[in-house]
Amino acid sequence: MDATWWVYMIECRGGKIYTGIAKDPDARYRRHLSGNGAAFTRMNPPVAMLAKRPCGTRSDALRAERALRKLTGREKRAWAGT
Repeated sequence: MDATWWVYMIECRGGKIYTGIAKDPDARYRRHLSGNGAAFTRMNPPVAMLAKRPCGTRSDALRAERALRKLTGREKRAWAGT
């Protein structure tokens, strides 16, 4: 059985928020920290993992990610509980 997919948010330097999906969000966060993550996090280094939530399937995670990316910064922080 495949592992659960997650949607996650990372706060980056300058207050920007990165949203992504992964099977292991903690490992993915470490990759972002090391500079081996997305181009966005290489240009805007991560400061903290804001939130992560299980989504079940990759398709579910992609839908959640797409919806979250449309939110304002304030709405993203509310979703993250910060």
